Amino acid sequence: MAKHLLIELGLEEMPAYVVTPAMEELGAKLKAFLEENRLTFTSIETFSTPRRLAVRVRDLADMQTELIEEFRGPAKRIALDDKGQFTKAAQGFVRGKGLTTDAIEFRPVKGEEYAYVTKHEAGQPAAEVLQGVTAVLKNLSFPVSMHWGSHTFEYIRPVHTLTVLLGDEALDLDFLDIHSGRVSRGHRFLGTQTEIESPDTYEDNLRDQFVIADAAERQQRIVDQIRALEKEHDIQVEIDPDLLNEVLNLVEYPTAFMGSFAPKYLDIPEEVLVTSMKNHQRYFVVRDSQGRLLPNFISVRNGDSQSIENVIKGNEKVLVARLEDGEFFWREDQKLKISDLVAKLKHVTFHEKIGSLAEHMERTKQIAAYLADKIGLTAQETQQLERAASIYKFDLLTGMVGEFDELQGIMGEKYALLAGEDQAVAQAIREHYLPLGADGELPASKLGAALALADKLDTLCSFFSVDLIPSGSNDPYALRRAAQGIVRILADFGWNLPLDRLIADLYQFNFASLTYHKEAEVLNFLLARVEKILAPAVPKDIRAAVLSGTRLLVPQMLATAAALVQAAQTKAYKSAVESLARVFNLAQKAHSLSQVDPSFFENQEEAQLFTAVVELQLGADAAENLAELFALSPLIDAFFDQTMVMVDDQAVKNNRLALLTALTDKAKQVADFSRLLTK
Repeated sequence: MAKHLLIELGLEEMPAYVVTPAMEELGAKLKAFLEENRLTFTSIETFSTPRRLAVRVRDLADMQTELIEEFRGPAKRIALDDKGQFTKAAQGFVRGKGLTTDAIEFRPVKGEEYAYVTKHEAGQPAAEVLQGVTAVLKNLSFPVSMHWGSHTFEYIRPVHTLTVLLGDEALDLDFLDIHSGRVSRGHRFLGTQTEIESPDTYEDNLRDQFVIADAAERQQRIVDQIRALEKEHDIQVEIDPDLLNEVLNLVEYPTAFMGSFAPKYLDIPEEVLVTSMKNHQRYFVVRDSQGRLLPNFISVRNGDSQSIENVIKGNEKVLVARLEDGEFFWREDQKLKISDLVAKLKHVTFHEKIGSLAEHMERTKQIAAYLADKIGLTAQETQQLERAASIYKFDLLTGMVGEFDELQGIMGEKYALLAGEDQAVAQAIREHYLPLGADGELPASKLGAALALADKLDTLCSFFSVDLIPSGSNDPYALRRAAQGIVRILADFGWNLPLDRLIADLYQFNFASLTYHKEAEVLNFLLARVEKILAPAVPKDIRAAVLSGTRLLVPQMLATAAALVQAAQTKAYKSAVESLARVFNLAQKAHSLSQVDPSFFENQEEAQLFTAVVELQLGADAAENLAELFALSPLIDAFFDQTMVMVDDQAVKNNRLALLTALTDKAKQVADFSRLLTK
């Protein structure tokens, strides 16, 4: 008879960012455990709060399914000797399966008989199989772990309870020094220890102890409460998804409330207020119907509404302290001069192996000047970019950024404008940090994009030069993010700067502060980021073909990959790719570079292919390039039908290889067609 299974692990409060991933991992690993152990079920539900991870399995079979496995062994002529007795080969075969030679039967396979055995393994009761389920808990992965007590075992937080119920029965298990039962813990302040009656009553038993175990239910309760406050006070609340998920995993019994602060603080830049509320206090921002910031905030208490007035006052007091800091730094920073701050950057370390921020900025300035020429900035834009590159890190020494580091760049723009800097310069200062994440917002202006490129390129080359290269998942200096930002900016602005030429040019620069090293590694690192961008939608062979091309222009590489994906759905794709791949493969046999000499042609197919190659012009449109190359397929096929390339006459052979090489050289500007799969 099927029963429901409940497993709950009770811990000390986990960091908010850990809770949801850990809940999902527990569900996935338990599913794999049950499937591996042949225990069938209908569904798995996951639960989590800051102090618990839980999973409920619906309709878990009371017994494992029977295991029936069939194995083929040696051929009969090997399994039996000339007296008809089983050989050592046959005996070893069955021994390895835990059987005897009595289980062997012979069956014909393609004209020859082979030994077969069938192994039956009876199913074990679910309660016995579940004795091994603590391995699932033990093998959960966490970004950080800790020791406690006398344990050498590391876990995200100390474990207090383990509840394992199979139907109404509490299973007898041990995890660390915790013995399982049916006891769980309620809310830290409002609840007590409680017994879980059965898997079906789990949510209700905890709700009686002021715990909402279902994360989705808890989230909906928070949203509903915020919407009720909106309606009550005629306000608009920004429910940021990331903030909502964080708050969700900070509370077990949510109660939303609205607080306020003095309107005078609205004179502080909005970014400071929002950062103070969202990033530091986990408050939701409140606006009026026109979207203007109001002197209010929404927070969520971990508890009920009792004495909520005192909670509101406490939160208001904490927020005002942050706003006082913001107001002070805003006022004091305006007394500083940009030139003085820039001068002090020579005393601020970029990295101990690389040098100061001032030296980093000087290298960035030279790269920015190079980029200005390559991307075709006007004289005015070039001058503006030079100014931005000369000062763009100055806000790191302001009090505001020192207190609120999330505002770097943002405050740089504001202070630059207050100091009379050009709007384009100020915007570039803010945008040079973008994108902040793999899929984050990109710079909107050409100047911001150019400065971001220059800054990231020097960062990448500098860290690689001193052997601070990411390995595995370890990337403490966010170099993968920088490289991905470079690739995305090039793609977004359509700047056709060949990656190989770009990096080679940078390595020709003479900097007083640093000499770049590891050119090839930097280029490969950037190409790996291109592949990562392609990976979700582009098959592996197409990615390899595009990345092996000779024209490493990011916008065209992405467009070519998309064009190949689309072309692969057409009937003409297979024959066209195979024709071009044949050209590529034969062209590899050319041992020397030589010009094609039409006087060596022996048939019209050679001449026609030669004319087509000479006339082939590849442009910026990836789909058109592909169409032009695919259109050569009939000519290529006719050439091979009528022409033997590897003939004895060395001059004729070399001329034909030169023709194929000429076509390969042009085609490889698009992709290496020999890497494409057509089967």
